[in-house]
Amino acid sequence: MRIVEAILFSAGDSVPVGRLAIGAGCEEDKIREICEELRDQLDYERRGVRIIRIQDSYRMVSASEHAQSIYKALETRKPPSLTQTALEVLAIVAYKQPVTRAYIEQVRGVDSSYTVGSLVDKGLIREAGRLDVPGRPILYETTEEFLRVFDLSELHELPPLPELDEEAGDGD
Repeated sequence: MRIVEAILFSAGDSVPVGRLAIGAGCEEDKIREICEELRDQLDYERRGVRIIRIQDSYRMVSASEHAQSIYKALETRKPPSLTQTALEVLAIVAYKQPVTRAYIEQVRGVDSSYTVGSLVDKGLIREAGRLDVPGRPILYETTEEFLRVFDLSELHELPPLPELDEEAGDGD
């Protein structure tokens, strides 16, 4: 457990279970068990750090209840919250990914170039290849950062959103 904790602390980013297994010299199932035990222990002791799972990776993060103290101590500015427009675009990408900018604009009914670029810059969405049609438009998908920001381990944890299906129709 100490080895896993040290790796996660040192990494500063998500570490796939396979990499943790190599570092600790044990099986992946044992790593998952260790990470969950470590996560429970840190939560129970209400420590200043937490372990979160993002897909098949784990990451050490600061406890969210200490965010204000961290901001004060490190003199960092709170990141700006997402605009309603950004949240709309992010929802479309999250629920229908991979999608093109044209699809996003079809659903929203307005130009979304700036917002898509902004979400790419923030690391919440990324290019996921190109659609095999004339013009080869870029496809977008959510990132691991999106999962972290919205406190999700996997995309299937998103709440159901039937309104999006009705608005967009079934023109996939």
